[in-house]
Amino acid sequence: MTALFALATSLLWGLADFGGGLLTRRTPALTVVVVSQSIAVAVLGVIVVATGAWSEADGRLWCAVAAGLVGPVAMLSFYKALALGPMGVVSPLGSIGVAVPVGVGLVLGERPGLLQFAGILVAVAGVVLAGGPQLRGAPVQRQAVLLTLLAAFGFGAVMALIAEASTTLTGLFLALFVQRVTNVTAGGLALYVSARRGAPVLAPGGFPWRSLPALAFVGLANVAANGTYAVAARTGPVTVAAVLASLYPVVTALAARGLLSERLRAVQAAGAGLALAGSLLLATG
Repeated sequence: MTALFALATSLLWGLADFGGGLLTRRTPALTVVVVSQSIAVAVLGVIVVATGAWSEADGRLWCAVAAGLVGPVAMLSFYKALALGPMGVVSPLGSIGVAVPVGVGLVLGERPGLLQFAGILVAVAGVVLAGGPQLRGAPVQRQAVLLTLLAAFGFGAVMALIAEASTTLTGLFLALFVQRVTNVTAGGLALYVSARRGAPVLAPGGFPWRSLPALAFVGLANVAANGTYAVAARTGPVTVAAVLASLYPVVTALAARGLLSERLRAVQAAGAGLALAGSLLLATG
């Protein structure tokens, strides 16, 4: 069951990243985040009411609020990076966020093993190579690399915070609902400020009504991925769950390769692979 739920997490996160990256090429990233998460809030609200999850409310929900504040920044950064592309490099770099739960463990007194040290070195090498010299192939802008690293830190923080926000399945529903409500509140405020400053908040053709199914998929897939990962971590070894869930960039990269025919230079592909390998080493150390 652990492997099944963790692999489902990889599939959901990978496809959500791909969909979000495509949507932000036509619609401002902040709008994609707010609309997709608003749909997720509506669905989670129904689930919370149906399961009576409000009975699980306690002080740990502040962790969900914190996750909700960090999440929009991470998603916005990541979607902007995906829009700059190429996805085959951006997505694996985003998996470096697994270092955050490792850092939390260090603060709590854990000490990294040899594999974790090796993972840090390999991941850093991957960042350097993936954002290195560009002669041919898909270009990687420095801004895309920086945005991806910011997103990675945010994603890792969200994972750690959500893990602290609940201990039961119904509690997880409530924590995800509170997180998404905070997402929408913070993102909506940022969208309002952006609009007041004259920045475009919609695509040239207006509100992306035709993209609503895709926006719904992105929002719900992200929520479902958080849920399946939490279940995977509770039903078996966290190490196994983390390793298998960390494979989601492969899904995004394969989707970009198959549907967008992205071409990467050998050094870029090597860097993306090293970043993913480093993430796996960090998770298994």
